This record gives sequence, structure tokens and C-alpha cells, in this order.
Amino acid sequence: MTSQSTLTSSVAQARRSAQTIVSHWLLVLADALLINVGFVLGYIIRYVWRWFAEIGYEASFWDYLPIEIIFTVTFLLMFRLDHVYADRRTFDWFDQAYGMVNASLKAMIILQAIIFVYRPLVYSRLMLVEAGGIAIFLTIVLRVVIDSIGQNRLKNGIGVANVLIVGAGEVGRAVMRVVVARPELGLRCIGFVDDDPERGTTDIGRFPALGHCNNIAAILQNQRVDEMVITLPWQAQSRIFELVALCNRHKIVARVSPSLMQLNLFRMDVDDYGGIPLLTSGEHAITGTDQLIKRVADIVVSLVMLTISAPIIAIMCVLISLESPGSPIFSHIRVGRNGRHFRMYKLRSMRVNAEEVKQELMTQNEADGPLFKMKDDPRTTRVGRFIRRTSIDELLQFWNVLKGDMSVVGPRPHVPPEVASYADWHRPRLTMRPGITGLSQISGRSELAFDETALLDLYYIENWTFSLDMRIMLRTPVYLLTARGAY
Repeated sequence: MTSQSTLTSSVAQARRSAQTIVSHWLLVLADALLINVGFVLGYIIRYVWRWFAEIGYEASFWDYLPIEIIFTVTFLLMFRLDHVYADRRTFDWFDQAYGMVNASLKAMIILQAIIFVYRPLVYSRLMLVEAGGIAIFLTIVLRVVIDSIGQNRLKNGIGVANVLIVGAGEVGRAVMRVVVARPELGLRCIGFVDDDPERGTTDIGRFPALGHCNNIAAILQNQRVDEMVITLPWQAQSRIFELVALCNRHKIVARVSPSLMQLNLFRMDVDDYGGIPLLTSGEHAITGTDQLIKRVADIVVSLVMLTISAPIIAIMCVLISLESPGSPIFSHIRVGRNGRHFRMYKLRSMRVNAEEVKQELMTQNEADGPLFKMKDDPRTTRVGRFIRRTSIDELLQFWNVLKGDMSVVGPRPHVPPEVASYADWHRPRLTMRPGITGLSQISGRSELAFDETALLDLYYIENWTFSLDMRIMLRTPVYLLTARGAY
């Protein structure tokens, strides 16, 4: 990288920093404006339109001016204390909305207490509830608009940081999982290097292998690199220091993963061992209470979905039978949790001899890795194409969820021959029940390379929370409507 490009990079970083500060305060000002708009609308609803309840004491808007000021300051203060204005790249819209609702409820409780103590007969507590609800709605809508604009910018390459990963071991792949699973972070991996001859020359999904670590200098010379993530083992400390110094010379952000990350810190507990704090490694898969919560949610959701979808399933069974002879229900052996085989049910979308014809089509396989996919599969019936694009064919899998073979959210189940072709780092997918939907289902589905699907699945397993399941379930209908990657 030339001195001119280094200077350009430094100027760009300074500009981004200034833009971040300006954007932060613009967001605070926008929130203040919307909070006041909510307050005014709350007053109108209560005193002008007189919705929901009769007015006990008349009050002009000017009487509410001191409370409006306190209302605005309290909301903004709670937003600040609940980290609503933290780096937005680290939170998606669901996390932001949750934080804002939580902060707003605290602000409203404080305001209700103030009014109760000082002017209980003049100020309407119902009016503040209405104003607070409108303010919450408006500020969340603002975030949705900002996120939509931000996502479009990232898709067009604006504000994206180019990342070079050094090391393609477990930690390096963990970084790749984050890049795939968290597009809102604005990271684009230009590739990775590794001293291992096989790793350094084997692409992983969208991430190209760029060879040996000795190629780093040439990569920096020929490509724009904004950040370097170094995931080398602890034995390579001298090499790590050299790479950090190289990044400093080129004005590149160096991010070093400590060798302790070879352990899964998401499953570590800090214990007191005779006064010495020690990290204790826990189970990789979810266990105990978390597993019970997930299972209860699975049962409730599957019962609701089977009840709601029963008429749709019945209609589709009739249409499938009319178009193609044979049972409208298709069952197939899949590999579930811990390698256990189970029979998965779907509405039949292909001709009855589809498995026999599959061998003749293997040369036209459009998927990489162990999977078989064809966008225009000749075995698919007309009704089959419709139910696949709308994912109606998968409604019967809620029966598998109810039985305990599957979960609503999890890695997609594969057939035994496909599992037999897994690489070693793919196999942790089998530590959790397979799911009807998952991160890969809301990130491109069949458009993803198999390695990318595996990276998303492993990220999900390592970072599982009930709220993550909720976010995936809430996003799934949106992706189903677009039919993206559904074939």
C-alpha cells in the first residue's frame, strides 16, 4: 500500500469518526423531536378528541409545558442509561426496539410518580400513558427507517469495512460465522490466509482462500483492507506482533483474538477455586432450563401452527393428489440431534419416483458441498413449485416438532449420505435438534453455499438465546413472502 493510500485511509477513518459523532447527536435531536410530537398528540387525544375516558379536570397545553420538558428529558436520559445510543452496528432492530420500550416504560413510571406526588388532580396520568405510547411508536419507526437506509447502503458497499482474516482454524471460522450471521456489522471478508497448505487453498463459502500468511504484504499492496483479524494460536506470538506492527504502518485496524478463544467463551463459567478465579468449560449445546424453555416454546408454537394450517394442508393434499398419483405426504429419513435418524414429513412437491430420477440429475447439481439442489428441478410438479416457493410443503414438519424430532428453530436436517460427507468442523451442527427455520432460512436459503449455511448454524448454536429464537421466528414470515432462495 502506497503512502498516498495510507494517507487516504487515515483521512477516511477521521471522516468516519466525525460522521459518527454528528449522526449520534442528530439521532438524539430526532428522538427529542419525536418525543415532543408524541406528547402533543397525547394531549390532543386526551383533551381535544377526548378518547377512552371523560375529562376530570380541564388543563391547557401551557399547563403541561413543565411536564413536557420533564417528559422529554426523562425519556432521553433513560435512553442513554439503557444504551439505546450505543454502537448501533452491534444491535439489530429487535434489540433496539426492546431497549427503547424498556427505557420508555421506566421513564413513564418516573413521570407517573412525579405527577402523583406534586399535581395529582391537574395532570392526567392517562394522557401521559397515551403520549408515552405514541413516543415509543414514533422512535421505533425512526429506527426501522434508519436501519432500512443503512442496510441499503451496506448492500451498495457504502460504509462497509474490508476484513482480512489471518488463520482459518476454529477461531477464524468463528469470525466468519459472525460476518455471515451479522450483516448489520458492515463487514466484508475479502478472504483469509493460513499457513496450513490445505486450509490456505480451500475456499470456505463466500470467503476465498488467499494462500500462505507470507502473502499478507502483497494482499495489502493490491487490495483495500480496512481491518485485519488475527486468529493465530498462542505459539505464534512473535508473528502476531509483526502483523500488528504491519497494520500500524499501513493505518489498518488490527484486531487480535486471544488464544483463549480456542475455548468457547460463550459456554464458560467463572468459578472461585480457593480464591483463584478460573474459567470452567461448559456444555457446547444448550442444556437444563434453557432446553426446557425451548422445548415448551416448540410445543406451543407447533400446536398453534398445526391448528391454523390444518385447512391449508387438507386443500393442498387434494390438489397434489389430483395432479400427480401417489400419497400427498412425503416422508424421508433425516439425521437429527446427536446423529439420531428420524422420519421427516413434508407435503409432496415432486413426482413419486423423484428419488430414482435423482441419480440421473446429479451432473446438474447446482449446490456445493454434500447437498443436491436444482433451481428448475424437472421432478417438481406445478403444485409442488407453488408450495415450495411459499414453504407450505414444510407445514407438516410441525408434527415432527411436536414429536420431539425437530425444533421450530435450528439447523436444517440433512439426509444420511449428506451427513456422511460433512467435514469435521460441520459436525457440531448435530449437537442441536434440527429446525424448520433458522439463520440460514432468513439469510438466503438455497442461495447460500453449504459452508456458509454451516457457519450460520454454528453461530446460532454457540449464541443461542430465547430472544434469538424469537427474532428468527418473527423474521421468517417476511422472508417467506419474498420467496428468496426457495427452490
